[in-house]
Amino acid sequence: MSAPNKSYDPVEVEALKPEEIARMRDAAFAAFAAAGDLEALREAKVAHTGDRSPLALANREIGALPPHAKADAGKRVGGARGEVNRALKARQEELEAERDARVLVEEAVDVTLPHDRTPAGARHPLTTLMERIADVFTAMGYEVAEGPEVEAEWFNFDALNFPPDHPARAMQDTFFVQGAKTADTSSAAGKEDSGVVLRTHTSPVQIRAMLDRELPVYVICPGRTFRTDELDATHTPVFHQVELLAVDEGLTMADLKGTLDHMVQALFGEGMSTRLRPNFFPFTEPSAEMDMQCYVCRGESVGNPDRPCRTCGSEGWIELGGCGMVNPRVLTACGVDPEKYSGFAFGFGIERMLMFRHNVEDMRDMVEGDVRFTRPFGMEI
Repeated sequence: MSAPNKSYDPVEVEALKPEEIARMRDAAFAAFAAAGDLEALREAKVAHTGDRSPLALANREIGALPPHAKADAGKRVGGARGEVNRALKARQEELEAERDARVLVEEAVDVTLPHDRTPAGARHPLTTLMERIADVFTAMGYEVAEGPEVEAEWFNFDALNFPPDHPARAMQDTFFVQGAKTADTSSAAGKEDSGVVLRTHTSPVQIRAMLDRELPVYVICPGRTFRTDELDATHTPVFHQVELLAVDEGLTMADLKGTLDHMVQALFGEGMSTRLRPNFFPFTEPSAEMDMQCYVCRGESVGNPDRPCRTCGSEGWIELGGCGMVNPRVLTACGVDPEKYSGFAFGFGIERMLMFRHNVEDMRDMVEGDVRFTRPFGMEI
């Protein structure tokens, strides 16, 4: 067997010749310099430093050399690869710096431009007002009660002492959810009466409160109600009410009057007063309309032509809502002994209060969802 060829010259291997290695190195330098962005540099990196690059293939040839020749060939190829890697790193840093500088220019934000051309939303004043009213009464020890908006006719009318032929039950006033027209079309019995309605007031919540709670009962019932009104400046088919119910032993109209005075003063300021005018409601007896003193003129416009008041029409009072002592028939319908317990109730429309409290002239503004209407009321929580 022949001995190793110790006289073998690595220079004779074409890929390991000094001039060839220098050419490979210079070709890598040129490719890196020609790369105009980081993506092109990545392609040049693979071509000149990857596993199939010329210098990598030349490095593989060293393994076939005799031992004494490997050192010089290794230094020659390793030195060239080191120079290529340093050149690659330097070019990458240059291109990254150029990219960062370009991004700062292209993605610059002009902080002097107006930022609020798209107005932010705002809390609806009806929601704010309902919650303020609820806060007044919860501070007095009342509970907030809620009920379904799709209600059984018994809760909406029968338990509240509405007779079968009461005009409020007619289709002209009430939304009936479903049902077929009966054969008798000459009376109220001929309407589409399914026994299920969209509640026309929040009074059904009072009925449910008396049925579900232990006596005494002190609840306030805010919520949305529905009636077949046309949408105009002063009416809307969907509106909001707040009603109050108190059932306990020994309650009188004096307790009702004191409660109303406290509510008005809490909402409109100290010194405001209320008055009661006789009226009729099926669910209260005696019944009254509640007026509050005009919060603008405080009654000083009455008989004073030099100081007219648009808010109250110079009458000194503003009608707020209906109230009265709970009718004994209503108490009986809910299983409450009218000989032992008495109660009072009142209710008013939130839209109407918002209109005269903030001089809103058109109720349609409240339902159109225009942020220009809601924003001036602020974000009170």
